[in-house]
Amino acid sequence: MRTLLTVVCLLIALGVCSSAPAQNWTRFRGPDGTGISDLKGVPSSWTINDYAWNVDLPGTGHSSPIVWGKSLFVTSAEEDGARHIFCLDADTGAEKWRHTSRLGKQHLHKMNSWASGTPTTDGDRVYIAFADDDHYTVTAYTMDGAQAWTRDLGSCITEHGHGVSPILFGDLVIVCNDQGRKEGPPPSLIFALNRKTGETVWTVERKSREASYATPIIITPPDKAPQLVVMSGAHGMSGLDPLTGQELWSSGEVPMRTVGSPAYGDGLLVATCGSGGRGDSMICVSPGAAGEAGSQPLRYVRPKTQGVPYVPTPIIQNGRIYLWNDDGTFFLASLADGKNLTRQRIGGQFFASPVLLEGRLFNVSHEGEIVVISLANDEVKIEGRNPLGDSAYASPAVANGGIYFRGFKKLAFLKARS
Repeated sequence: MRTLLTVVCLLIALGVCSSAPAQNWTRFRGPDGTGISDLKGVPSSWTINDYAWNVDLPGTGHSSPIVWGKSLFVTSAEEDGARHIFCLDADTGAEKWRHTSRLGKQHLHKMNSWASGTPTTDGDRVYIAFADDDHYTVTAYTMDGAQAWTRDLGSCITEHGHGVSPILFGDLVIVCNDQGRKEGPPPSLIFALNRKTGETVWTVERKSREASYATPIIITPPDKAPQLVVMSGAHGMSGLDPLTGQELWSSGEVPMRTVGSPAYGDGLLVATCGSGGRGDSMICVSPGAAGEAGSQPLRYVRPKTQGVPYVPTPIIQNGRIYLWNDDGTFFLASLADGKNLTRQRIGGQFFASPVLLEGRLFNVSHEGEIVVISLANDEVKIEGRNPLGDSAYASPAVANGGIYFRGFKKLAFLKARS
């Protein structure tokens, strides 16, 4: 029965993805969290006048946009504590609807906002989490803007404010609250909520050390059931049964805070930790071996001396790891052992995670410069430096034949060339 439930839930999850047209970008870093798109024809260089549209949003936000069909969803927050979720026309940027909720002025890191978590959608509803110290709210809206349900999951105790994004698996909305700060954190929790009703399906209590900002992913290793992969300092990288929350494996504690999300490719997982704007180490885990007699999921640790990002999430493709560091240095590394193949100084400061299209990486600097690099034959070439017209921490989204770039206040759409 347990195996049957796993298969049924996997088929439901795959149905959610496969029923969506290819242009949908349904969560942070895309439908599967890899940051990779098959879109072709996006230019490497452009001017501020080449955007199909460019709009201003009220307030400030660092969440990424998500897209389903011709509806784009994005959040922002005002200085008085108001949190907004917007639905925009994905082709024009025109506002379709918005909802506003009011929470307390939770203490923030100077590089965070009250609207840093990215929404997620299944095409029926859009789901968003906002928080202050006393409230962690998860709300579902229909595609035409009606509130379907809302839940308050309790406290969100952090040093730097909320920032993790919810994800979907089958009929579940999965929300991590790895909270904590130095004066004594409450237990951390992971919630799985019924996406239709908001009712709790399962909850898992976890150790707390400091808040984690790593958004989880769902993977399916070869010949294995789906796994929910989560990352925090106190646990390191862990694989959980997404139907029950039961832990399947863990890499063990990592030394510093986790912000960048886990990345999966070629059967291996990598994730980083760091502090103070610098990466400390990257771990590589083999989830397929986890749970077997005598197995050790941790494959290797890449030290900071080799170059490790703190906030930007890596990308894995064809046995390579693309590591876009916070300080504007790019490293191409071998997935097999984590050792460097190429290093390139790009310049700027980066908190967004890159996206990969046609062998090129697109990423947005804090200064609002969109840098495009190519990666042919393990060599890095800077193809373009392009203006956004606003500072930015948000990762790009790819949908509707183009890329959406989000600044603190601006949102712009660049179309691919036919």
